[in-house]
Amino acid sequence: MTTHKRKITVIGHKNPDTDSVCSAIAYAELKNRMTNTEMYVPRRAGAINAETRFVLKHFKVDVPELVEDVGTQVKDIEIREIEGVSGSISLKKAYTLMKEKNVVTLPITREGYLEGVITIGDIATSYMDVYDSSILSKAKTSYHNIVETLDANLLVGDESAIYEQGKVLVAAANPDLMEGYIEEHDLVITGNRYETQLCAIEMNADCIVICEGAPVSRTIKKLAEGKGCTVLSTPHDTYTAARLINQSMPVEYFMIKEKIDVFRTTDFIEEIKEVMTKKRTRDFPILDSNGKYRGMISRRNLLDMKKKQVILVDHNEKSQAADGIENTEILEIIDHHRLGTMETITPVFFRNQPLGCTATIIFQMYQENHQEIPKKIAGLLCSAILSDTLMYRSPTCTPADKAAAEALAEIAGIDVEAYANKMFLAGSDLQNKSEEDIFFQDFKKFSSEDVTFGVSQITSLNAEELKMIGKRLQPCMEQFRENQRVNMVFFMLTDIVKESTTLLYAGEDTEALLETVFGSTGAEGSIELAGMVSRKKQLVPALIQAIQQG
Repeated sequence: MTTHKRKITVIGHKNPDTDSVCSAIAYAELKNRMTNTEMYVPRRAGAINAETRFVLKHFKVDVPELVEDVGTQVKDIEIREIEGVSGSISLKKAYTLMKEKNVVTLPITREGYLEGVITIGDIATSYMDVYDSSILSKAKTSYHNIVETLDANLLVGDESAIYEQGKVLVAAANPDLMEGYIEEHDLVITGNRYETQLCAIEMNADCIVICEGAPVSRTIKKLAEGKGCTVLSTPHDTYTAARLINQSMPVEYFMIKEKIDVFRTTDFIEEIKEVMTKKRTRDFPILDSNGKYRGMISRRNLLDMKKKQVILVDHNEKSQAADGIENTEILEIIDHHRLGTMETITPVFFRNQPLGCTATIIFQMYQENHQEIPKKIAGLLCSAILSDTLMYRSPTCTPADKAAAEALAEIAGIDVEAYANKMFLAGSDLQNKSEEDIFFQDFKKFSSEDVTFGVSQITSLNAEELKMIGKRLQPCMEQFRENQRVNMVFFMLTDIVKESTTLLYAGEDTEALLETVFGSTGAEGSIELAGMVSRKKQLVPALIQAIQQG
């Protein structure tokens, strides 16, 4: 029996930067080396920027799959893989399958696509309802189903043919009287009575069912063959045969075809719960992304549901996490930022260190667990540290960050300064991007007291490029603030070479706040800040402190 490993998502924050993406990949690799019971998969919560794309391409690593909402989906819970059946099978066979599989609903499929469902209640209703004697032909019942249901032998005729005209008749009277009852195309159930069999054939019956396994003469077989009359022999008596024969009707005649509540594997559990609780239906079919039938889920599946498990890297604030994080089970948080607003239901492994980069923590964890770092992973971790510390220029950079980056660079076989320059140049190619793409490629939200604000940052080696970007984005700042529904927005245009930042801003009371923090508001929504390069260690703490002081 194959045991499927449970997938655990390792993911960074929205608008992911190089540290967020590379740390997720590297940590998933480390976790997979240390366990055989789960599968850790790196994911990203937004579009990657040009710098990160350069890094992944340089080290020939695939871009992680995009997951904008990490909430638990239908595909994350146990889907009962009940095989679909053909609509042509008999009610009796459907009932037998339900007992064997211990289910109350069967999906009816054709070429993998759902046509309908039939429940144990539908079958019970078909047995209890009183139908006219022509129901067998109205349902277009195959002779194969009749043979199967009556445990019969086909003596004359084609098992694949369909009984589609006439009524069912039990020939209990003498032949003289039966001539007045039997009509063309009828199906006649009879016993070991030569005269009745002959009468049915002469009256152009489509089928005769001979009960109790009685022998059938060559004459009857030959006459039936000449008239196109199907002849079956069943071991059951006449009463039993008459009682069973309606069970040979195909399920497609009774199945539910319209207004079926189906769900997709990509649907989120929180969304389907509401639908399921309002329905009396017990089982619900599941379709994949191509619309093909996958299996069934029930209300019990929701009760037994295990939430999607995630590990967060490079963030611990709910506002920065992927959508749906509140509907997951957070197992671990690996971060280097201030403590934020993330809440967990159960205790989690939480590692937060005052370092310049999450990748430095991941590097330490490889060492602590005595795991050799592959060349590609070393390249990714080194790139993340160089990016987050602006090649050691940021005040967030610690000796541990620099030591880690140098060690990783040696494993990856790269020259730090030459490689970093290429990486920063690739990331600062902003001329062909829209104002919105530039602003939101590295945007984070923060809150303090009753104030929410957003801070975006770009870094570049090119002062002229930064100046041009500033002119383009200044008129958009207020619109970005309104769209994000925050009190204030700030945009850091950081010059790596000069180690300075041009700060654009918008929002009510923003000027007063900046006056408190920096003693100046600059001019026309912009202020020059020499020595300011870090959002995490310099700008955000200063803003939060001023907000808290009122």
